[in-house]
Amino acid sequence: MMVRVLLPGHLRTLAHIQGEVQVDVDGAITQRTVLDAVEAAYPMLLGTIRDHTTQQRRAFMRFFASESDLSHESLDAPLPAEVAQGEEPLLVIAAIAGG
Repeated sequence: MMVRVLLPGHLRTLAHIQGEVQVDVDGAITQRTVLDAVEAAYPMLLGTIRDHTTQQRRAFMRFFASESDLSHESLDAPLPAEVAQGEEPLLVIAAIAGG
């Protein structure tokens, strides 16, 4: 299944891509399987979206789909049907912090 993913600008620059990417995901469509496919297609992104060891999202990365914040959902929870069917992208958003 082809899944659409929209990455933040700094990661698109790092991966030398423009716009959203499409990745082929076998099996269940979850945050884990989609991010695995993104990192396999763009190995320069390894460790930028999620930690190498724990596989948890980086503190300033958020995931959204179907107008919902999925950042605190289980990595293995199914993504919304609209994402799984390619109708909407999984949005990876870089949060901004500061004082």
